[in-house]
Parts: sequence; C-alpha cells; structure tokens
Amino acid sequence: MSASGAPVAMPSPAEVAAVVTDAAMRENPCPVDAEDEDDEATAATDDEGVSEEGEMQAPLAPAAPSGPLYTADLSEEALTEAWKKDPATLGSMSIGFVESGRQINSVRVPDDKDWLVVSPDIAYGTQETVDYVAAAIRAVRAQYPNVPTLRVNRLSTKDGGYLRPHKSHQNGRDVDLGFYYPTAEPVRERERERYIDVAMNWALVRSLVVNTDVQMILVDKRVMKVLYDYALSIGEDKVWLDSLFNAGFNSLIKHARRHRDHFHVRFFNGRAQELGRRVAPLLALQPDQNLMMYKVRNGDTLGGIAMRHNSSVVAIKKANRMRNTFLSIGRRLVIPLKGPCTHCPIPPPVQLPPRRMPPQAEAPALVNTEPAASGKLPNPCTPAAPAPTPVAVPTGVPSGLSTGR
Repeated sequence: MSASGAPVAMPSPAEVAAVVTDAAMRENPCPVDAEDEDDEATAATDDEGVSEEGEMQAPLAPAAPSGPLYTADLSEEALTEAWKKDPATLGSMSIGFVESGRQINSVRVPDDKDWLVVSPDIAYGTQETVDYVAAAIRAVRAQYPNVPTLRVNRLSTKDGGYLRPHKSHQNGRDVDLGFYYPTAEPVRERERERYIDVAMNWALVRSLVVNTDVQMILVDKRVMKVLYDYALSIGEDKVWLDSLFNAGFNSLIKHARRHRDHFHVRFFNGRAQELGRRVAPLLALQPDQNLMMYKVRNGDTLGGIAMRHNSSVVAIKKANRMRNTFLSIGRRLVIPLKGPCTHCPIPPPVQLPPRRMPPQAEAPALVNTEPAASGKLPNPCTPAAPAPTPVAVPTGVPSGLSTGR
C-alpha cells in the first residue's frame, strides 16, 4: 500500500528479472578468470567442444543395508530369466558409472512442441531421464504458457559409452539443456547471463529440483548468481536457496567451466541404475551385451588390451567405431568379452536422497474447542508439542518413493 492507502501495482516477473540482472552485473560483477577467457571462443553452436574436466561422478551414498531398492518386483530368478529370454522387457538399464559406463534399452527424447532435439543421434537416455526432462520442461510451460521452445542438446548415444569430448554422458543419466531466451532463437553473445530470460530459467531449475530426482546441475557461476539473486528477490526461502547454491560439495547447483551457455543436468535413476547393477554379473548370458569399460593408460596398445581381456583388436575397433589403432591416454574403451568379467567395477546399491523441496507455508493452527480431560480448555499460549520424529523406512526407500519405479 502507498502512503495514501492506494494499492501499489506489483512488478511482473519479467520486470523483476531485468532489474535483478542489471543490478547483479553492475554492483557485483564477477571477475573473469584467466581459465575462462576462451569459454566460447571455439563454440560455434550450443554445447560444441565443451570440456567437462572435474565433472566425474560424485561419491555415491552409503550402500543400502540389504537387497534391491527399486527393482523389488523382480526376484533374482525372474531377473535372470528375463535377461536370458528377452532383455527388452526389463526396460532401460544404466550400466557402470557416468564417466565409465553405457546403457541398455535406451529411449530417444521424442520430438515435441515444448522442446527442440538438437542432435537426435545423441539424444538417447534411460526412460527415467527422458521422463524427467519432459516433466521439468512441461512444468515451465504450465507456469509460462508463452515460453519459447527449449533446446535439448546432448544426452548419450543409443548404446552409451564414450561421447567425445565429454567425460560423462555415458550411461544415459546426463543431459545438456539450453537456456530460455526472450525468443526461441538462442543468443550467441559471450555474456549469456545478460540475455537469458531469468524468470523462465529459474522456473526450469526449480522444476528440476522439485519434480525430478536430480543429482546436480552444472552451470557457470555468473549464471548461478543471476538465478540466485532473482529467486531471492521473488521471495524464495534463503535457507533453501543456500542449500541448492551455497552448500559446497553438497550443493545441487555447481559452477563448471565452459557451461556459460547451457545447463548440464545429471539425474539419479533409481530403477535403471539398480537394474544395471544387478544385471552386471549376468552380462555373459547375452554375448552382444557382454562388454566392459577400460580406461587407456600410458604404454597401452590395442593388441595388449585385447590379449589381457580375452578380446580381439577387430572386436574392440568395431565396438568403439575406431578407424585405426591409435589410442589416447585417458580414453574409455568398450571391450567385448568372450567370457564373464570377474574384475569389472560394479556400483553399490542405489539409494535416492530425499528431494530438496522448498519449505511450505504453515497452515494456521486449529483451535481445539473440546474440553480436555481436566474439563479446562487448553491454554492458547502453551507452546505446541514438537513434531514426531520421522520413522526410517525399513527397506531403505526414501519417503514417498515406490519400489516399483
């Protein structure tokens, strides 16, 4: 209300975003690190030539006490039988790790009016990842009906594995999403944080956090600051925002070099990861899927790798789409095996952490008008009893999660 008592018109989200962006850039300019000078110097298109050093998978949560968590509908016998007879019936499987893995029964991101699939041949992920991407983008559309089409860039190849030049994007759980701009046409300027639609991009980040099992979102720190300041300006809870942006290693949204023009999003995949873990010992029952991942080390030759792992040079070249036998140190190779792999690394059982939901406004307390046992009405000034401590779910499944997902 104004001093005269007349209501004051509230600014629109777009106006707030413009003010926040301008203030953030003018009052708190982020210094450009020397290492960031060439962020987009070689990027002709979104996500081209992206380097993701330091983006290896974070340590997993402690192993579950016992048994599978998200594939409890399948006994070991049923899983073995389905894998032997018809692996397709099991659905998507995420094998190994994001920086050393692959995927089975992948799903391509479908064409849709709400997003643009930039590179269809590398737009494959697990069913969970594809569903999460669709849910997050559609939630933004529901909030902003006139939102432009979002660019969905790289996920993984159909079978996963090494995707140059990335270290991750291997087992169907990573996706690069473009930014929302005022129009559907992406901006090619270096300082993207000055041109993005901050309100819509915050809506996308919020949707990913609230509606999906997101593991982390990587983006440049200058974009992070604009999003954080905008979210704070529209009344988002600061403690919750700090848990997303400023919690150090435990932050969901983290700075990454060369991510000034897109979000790199990684999801937990409860079912796909757990299926991948349980199927790993059974891979030899399907020769076409009996593969292992190998990181090239100094002194390695293709012939030596083939001999050590009971494979062949021809099979390795075919599996990795290699035109010659040249190897680069650090490259991840898919190695076709002729027998069971007794030393392949297998991830621990999956445990999804609870989603970091924003605090909800507390409902007003109801007054108890019924007399207490003493015949007196309760004193309204008496502090309320503390809420009961949540009881841990015996099976290890986070509250609200189904074992069948």
